[in-house]
Amino acid sequence: MLTRRVLLTSAAALIAAPALAQGKKGAGGGESMSRLIGIDGSYTAYGRNPDGSEYNGRCEITQQGDAVEFTWHVAAQPNRGQGVIEGRVVTVDWGDTTPVVYVVMPDGELHGTWADGRAFEKLTRR
Repeated sequence: MLTRRVLLTSAAALIAAPALAQGKKGAGGGESMSRLIGIDGSYTAYGRNPDGSEYNGRCEITQQGDAVEFTWHVAAQPNRGQGVIEGRVVTVDWGDTTPVVYVVMPDGELHGTWADGRAFEKLTRR
């Protein structure tokens, strides 16, 4: 079930990206993808590492236009990253070899994958 969720999130991001880049409407959403989504705020983070271990924490997101900054508080040392919103897809460079890629869900949660799709994370607004 968990693997299926990760694959579905990855597939949604891959499917959505071309339509978003062209400014088209997403399947089933009905809203214009050219409108910028606001994700600024504090989130509860839940995830699974590439080795299968789980983690919890929080994430602070600041947004200016389509630019975003993430600060994750999961371990003793916070991690930071910068990225961009394109439609419902948020890509964040956090210093790893691959970025975190999130899809903003209709309910405002961010579902993402990292470690080249071998790990996932869900951010829920606090």
